[in-house]
Amino acid sequence: MSARQPGGDTKMKQRQLGNSGLSVSAIGLGCMVMPGFYGPGDEAGSIATIHHAVDIGITHLDTSDAYGAGKNEELVGRAIKGRRDDFVIATKFGNIRDAEGKPAVDGRPEYVAEACDASLRRLGIDVIDLYYQHRIDPSVPIEDTVGAMARLVEAGKVRYLGLSEAAPETLRRAHAAHPMAALQTEYSLWTRHAEEELLPLCRGLGIGYVAYSPLGRGMFGGGITGPGSLEEGDRRASHPRFQAENLERNVMLVEPVKDMAADKGCSPAVIALAWVLAKGEYIVPIPGTRTINHLEENAAAQDLSLSPEEVATLDEAIPPGAATGERYPPGAMKHLHK
Repeated sequence: MSARQPGGDTKMKQRQLGNSGLSVSAIGLGCMVMPGFYGPGDEAGSIATIHHAVDIGITHLDTSDAYGAGKNEELVGRAIKGRRDDFVIATKFGNIRDAEGKPAVDGRPEYVAEACDASLRRLGIDVIDLYYQHRIDPSVPIEDTVGAMARLVEAGKVRYLGLSEAAPETLRRAHAAHPMAALQTEYSLWTRHAEEELLPLCRGLGIGYVAYSPLGRGMFGGGITGPGSLEEGDRRASHPRFQAENLERNVMLVEPVKDMAADKGCSPAVIALAWVLAKGEYIVPIPGTRTINHLEENAAAQDLSLSPEEVATLDEAIPPGAATGERYPPGAMKHLHK
């Protein structure tokens, strides 16, 4: 694996999101963790990480108006100020909290326009490169929501459209209404439901697949060994897979990844990301981090090519359904795959 130095030349590869014409860095940067979702936030460190990302060729930044109630978009906006053209900015709308603070969704056309304008203000930019509906609103026909999103493209406020956590039929209908550049869904060694229908569908329709949480929310980073590994305030503690007996079982899933990493002289994170990259050229992982060290580690995954036999070894060691527990708390689970 090649070493990377701050500000040095980069060899970061590019991948095209399906047939859209939008090219992004083969590995992106998920910004959700920056406001402090997984332990205390660090704005200065997060901004430095974003600056270093572009220095090493990671130009695809992924955020949402739901992360930190807009604060994440504001942070990203401060980080990219003066360097807007160096980045591909993706953000999302529609994942909201109701009056009682519970997870809810909003896909009304009028809300789409309002949310976009608010995101543009927070980001401090004139156009969003890739705009997703974060969660599907079953009370609004997807054609109506996508129609409103398409009007944003016509108005020059958005370049490309996508959906996040959509069911196959919803994706088909949305793509028929306006071409979808990407579907964003969780995908990693312990979250493989997309392999049944969504990955083949994206490949067939020419839609890029953006894999969030490709390190299993940090599980395949190798640093989580049990409940005591999570800092106070870490939101993963509310996720079933990170609770009590579930976590004790799930940490064992990392062992075959650690074994392969030891053989190759790299970290488990590099193996886990290389596995995602090996699953298809139309797949782009967006691991989240707020530190330069982890960013460098993630970037190194593009330089490791796993053989088909090595991919098969991991597939067999951690088969679909191997993780114990749902991937979200109940309130959030009900808004997935609509």
